Amino acid sequence: MEGFLLEASIYLGAAVLVVPLAMRLGLGSVLGYLAAGILVGPVFGLAGADTADLQHFAEFGVVLMLFLIGLELEPRTLWDMRARLIGMGGAQVILTAAAIGLICTLLLGLAWQVALTFGLILSLSSTAIVLQTLSEKNLMRTAGGRASFSVLLTQDIAVIPMLAFLPLLALPAIIGPTSNLFGIQNAADSASHDAEGKAEPLLTLIEQLPNWATTLLTLAIVGGIVLAGHFLSRPVFRFVHAARLPEMSTFISLLIVLGIAFLMMLVGLSPALGTFVAGVVLANSEFRHQIEADIKPFKGLLLGLFFMTVGIGIDTRTLLGEPITILGLALGLIAVKAFVLLALGMVFGLRAHDRWLFALGLAQAGEFGFVLVSFARQQGILSLHQGQIALLVVSLSMLFTPLLFLAYEQLARRQRARSPQATPDTIDEKGRVIIAGIGRFGQVVNRLVRMSGLSTVVLDSDMATIETMRRFGVKGFFGDPSNPALLESAGLAEAAILVVAVDDRDNATRIVRYARGQRPDIHIVARARDRVHVYELYQAGANDIVRETFDSSIRAGRYVLENMGFTEYEAAKLSQTYFKVDRAAMRDLASLWVPGQPVHLNDAYVERAKQLDRDIETALIDELYETRPMPGEDVPAPFTEAAADQAEDDLPADRGPKAEVS
Repeated sequence: MEGFLLEASIYLGAAVLVVPLAMRLGLGSVLGYLAAGILVGPVFGLAGADTADLQHFAEFGVVLMLFLIGLELEPRTLWDMRARLIGMGGAQVILTAAAIGLICTLLLGLAWQVALTFGLILSLSSTAIVLQTLSEKNLMRTAGGRASFSVLLTQDIAVIPMLAFLPLLALPAIIGPTSNLFGIQNAADSASHDAEGKAEPLLTLIEQLPNWATTLLTLAIVGGIVLAGHFLSRPVFRFVHAARLPEMSTFISLLIVLGIAFLMMLVGLSPALGTFVAGVVLANSEFRHQIEADIKPFKGLLLGLFFMTVGIGIDTRTLLGEPITILGLALGLIAVKAFVLLALGMVFGLRAHDRWLFALGLAQAGEFGFVLVSFARQQGILSLHQGQIALLVVSLSMLFTPLLFLAYEQLARRQRARSPQATPDTIDEKGRVIIAGIGRFGQVVNRLVRMSGLSTVVLDSDMATIETMRRFGVKGFFGDPSNPALLESAGLAEAAILVVAVDDRDNATRIVRYARGQRPDIHIVARARDRVHVYELYQAGANDIVRETFDSSIRAGRYVLENMGFTEYEAAKLSQTYFKVDRAAMRDLASLWVPGQPVHLNDAYVERAKQLDRDIETALIDELYETRPMPGEDVPAPFTEAAADQAEDDLPADRGPKAEVS
């Protein structure tokens, strides 16, 4: 017992120390777990002598992950994405696996079964690392980002048939001993050795039935999983939830996954296949989010443990003994995958910079490679040495991913510099109001102003947005609003008001600073992302600064008050008071803000913020006391929605530079 607690403490401590550090460095949690395992095992030798049992237990995290992937994929969503999934994603997996398998056979001298196994394993990319990096760098909405997501989704689904196909490559009759120029042995001799060390497997139902009965039983179990998920999940979950015990929800969620995994193993199929199918079936269930919330903590814990055991099992002696060979294999893998992805990007019509994002973003191997390597080792397809080589190649290629994204950014920057820029439109109109940025925020402002009889000049750097607005009869001009020449040609010298509604916060601050320097008298209304952006725009010279979600958040809070027993009038007056006091507080905090210093490290700012919170609370209590009638008095009228809105919007009309900060 003491040994178990010691090892558990070591694993948990290593994960707590290393994984957050990896996340801060932008390397992702998977690499953090791998690094923690390497430190615990090969570096410091703190892991137990035998981690095989622990790894078998942790592998159940992969089953849970596939169940959750299926849970997020509604059948209709899969059908709508069929063109990209089957076309681009399917072609990537097949072509990459074939190219890597061919190279392993011709250049490395591996048997075709082992070469094909390597091809399948290395054709996958890292879903966790790539999606996180795309989101952090705001590349998910680009064409290259969407193509990458489609391929990653296809790869996740392709793991299921791969797990079902790999045992077919383990038949003793088709594996023969060969060697290669790197000395990587095939699995024939090691397979028999491994088989001798294995315990006698339990007889399963599939071994006791004829082939036709086995096939029927397999189809019946898969069909039963689909039908039970569709027809029985709702009444079962209602029955369990009627007990009003939170832990019972977790019990039934785990029972679903464990029961399906057992049934699939009973007929000799991969448990991941059954759980994935069950997840897809339950994706339309109203209990889907509850199931996901119950399963996710177990999935994250077991997957993290699994990746740590992989790191513990990495043979650093092999890496140090053959560093050039392994590094060359990792770089060769990246080159082969990038070439295939570039070709696919050209076939599917991606633009140059999107092709490079698509190619370099997916050029590494993925975390599912660890799963497939472990599975191939268990099946006797790969020898111990081959498995270690594969794990090292997968790990190194994943470690190179941040560098690949940096390389993409450099290539994209050079392409933008070399490619001819789209010529800005010639602005042939003048207006008293210039609106820089015509996204969701700017569109509302533009419609209100134009429909009130005022003329506007709309600028935006997105040609697609400008063309879309023109189809609705709204004229806009293409060009970068942060370009001083464009602002001048739009009539900055004569305009009365400049509305800055661009998405990029740095561009917004740059536009405000330039306009204020050129026109000290112009009134500038600017959109702010958050409080810090408010302070930046305040110092740049904006008159009215609007936090993009502030007004809507106050309205949402007002609805909460109304549904918690406050009258519409009371809720409107409280939200009005909060608006006034918080706006004044923003002006005070803006004077204490220090550029470049995090606000939580500014002691004067923190103390003033705490004091202002107390002031807001006091003001709201006083407002409620004055608004709520004494016993026997009439409740203030009116109660109508319009009147409540009027009370909310009846704010002082301060004017002058930097007058309104909301």
